[in-house]
Amino acid sequence: MTRGWIAYTSGSPCPTLVLLREDGWPARRSALSGLLLGVYETLCARGAGHVLKIALVSPSTASAVGLDYRFVQVVPGERNRLEFGGSCGHSILSAVLSASRAGTQAPLRAGDRVRVRVLNNEDIVVCEALEVGPAGGHATFTVRFRRTSPTRLGSTLLLGEPVSTLPDGGPPFSLVSLGNPYVFADARAFGVHTEAELFGAGEPLFRRLSGLREAVARRLGWTSPCFPKIAALLPGAQGALTARAISVPSWHPSLALTGATCLAAASAVPGTVPARLGALPGERLTIRTPGGDSVVRVTASADRLLEVSVSPKTVRMVAVLDLPDLAPAPEPTLSAP
Repeated sequence: MTRGWIAYTSGSPCPTLVLLREDGWPARRSALSGLLLGVYETLCARGAGHVLKIALVSPSTASAVGLDYRFVQVVPGERNRLEFGGSCGHSILSAVLSASRAGTQAPLRAGDRVRVRVLNNEDIVVCEALEVGPAGGHATFTVRFRRTSPTRLGSTLLLGEPVSTLPDGGPPFSLVSLGNPYVFADARAFGVHTEAELFGAGEPLFRRLSGLREAVARRLGWTSPCFPKIAALLPGAQGALTARAISVPSWHPSLALTGATCLAAASAVPGTVPARLGALPGERLTIRTPGGDSVVRVTASADRLLEVSVSPKTVRMVAVLDLPDLAPAPEPTLSAP
């Protein structure tokens, strides 16, 4: 039997199933797909089909890094699918807490910093524990997304321009990639002018945002049901921004951590939708969402991005499950010609 750890990070659309292996996980998607789809079927049979995020975790083989982490998104449907292409900051925190509870890492203490290597995109994420609950059952973190090398802010614009439009028209948007690719659009272009309207918007706005997301994906030549992600924005007081985002397969209760980092980076680039809405570059950015507020800070030198941090984020253990043995198929051995 294999033990699975389920943890939930505040603001996430669902809990994360964390699977731990001391000897690492195979890199080939083909070696993982059948295995993980079987795991999801087991979750559904046990009434946990709402758990759509899976974190594959092991002690890191890189120097000065605690954990290696690979994120897998379940896309439910008549035929369930897996998305390996992105990352999830909320699931990283679930992985850190679960690894501590499982003994893969030392027990968490306030002040500890756990470095995580994201195998999906080679990002380094530092999770700094601000507070740890009894027996490590919950913890609050500052999450720092560190660039392995300084990143030019302008290079985060996937289309090479601060604002883009589609050939057949539609609202202007900014397409930014930092951890995950995000589309940011002004909610007022969809007839939404107040925070209450944005947070209370239902299916009509969801369909229009989904349509814009799908159109941008087609322009990029992508077929992913998840990427790019998208959020509608409104200006707030004193440089704050209000955001409403779409997740899989519904509204996001807040904004993904990768979405917060993209939004903060975009705010520091003149001419982008967030910058036009009054976000203050070079200062802390408050992001208001239906699930609460987050504070994001950008550390940059000239136009080089060094780090983006998000705080506070709280994660708690939900359950521990015994699952069928998860021994993946062995990696193929190449024979000499």
